[in-house]
Amino acid sequence: MSIPLVKLPSLDFIRGFVAVGRRMSITLAAEDLCLTQSAVSRQVNALETQLGVRLLNRGYRSITFTPEGERLFRAAEGAVAQLQNVVDALMQPRVRQPVTITASLGVAGLWLLPRLGALQERHPGIDLRVAATDKVLDLRAEGIDLALRYAPANASPGAFATAHRLYEEYVTPVAHPSLGVATLDAATLARHVLLEFDGPRRPMLRWPDHLGAFGLEGQPARGVLRFNRYDQVIQAALAGRGIALGRLALVGPMLADGRLVAIREPGETRPAEPTGYAYWLHQADAAPRADVTAVVEWVLDEARTA
Repeated sequence: MSIPLVKLPSLDFIRGFVAVGRRMSITLAAEDLCLTQSAVSRQVNALETQLGVRLLNRGYRSITFTPEGERLFRAAEGAVAQLQNVVDALMQPRVRQPVTITASLGVAGLWLLPRLGALQERHPGIDLRVAATDKVLDLRAEGIDLALRYAPANASPGAFATAHRLYEEYVTPVAHPSLGVATLDAATLARHVLLEFDGPRRPMLRWPDHLGAFGLEGQPARGVLRFNRYDQVIQAALAGRGIALGRLALVGPMLADGRLVAIREPGETRPAEPTGYAYWLHQADAAPRADVTAVVEWVLDEARTA
């Protein structure tokens, strides 16, 4: 049975004994503790007196453990080392933990990054880490708080604690105003280059699918430029290199400020066609910490006001 706490030797005595045991020298232990040699000797002597056993064999310029001293040192040194580590961690300057959000390269570049200024104005005390990758990351395994994902519009949360649907996706052809394109038809295709997203196949995100839906399958275009990243497709459209399939959730601001224009499709009065897919915000935890909740609310507000 353990002795009561009140009967344990003073921590100062234990600390002095451990310092001597680590160095096997009273002189060096005194330097480590910023004490005099006599003060360290008194601590060890007081500990031996309280325990009623000799802990150290003191020779001419040498110190060795007694069996009792070695036994105590093994236990005390581990305990003191643990205390040192914990106290060091507690005394370190507090570092804010960033909110980590992952998104595909296209969504990060075209939707998230242009809006970060609004987040910084609204929550200047929140640090955000953006993990832009086209790989689907395991949020919990990677220590990620949030994910902007592209999935079927009727998808369930699945393995995620919480999922918010941000936008249902609509797609429309877009181009730089300098091209002077108003309607997508056979004549337009013959005069212009199509900018193709050569990534994972998604409904209506490839030109053959899109043209086929409007009776233009087989109509030759002037040429095709293919990109394996969707943000590159839009950068090429902004540079006037051709006509792109614009995902309205991502190119909406560019249409609003005139950097791009929407192109009417044959027989259509509305500018966009739903794809059955949507943009989602996934949370790793159902009850996240306060700064993660603040970012979630910000993303939802951005989606509502876009």
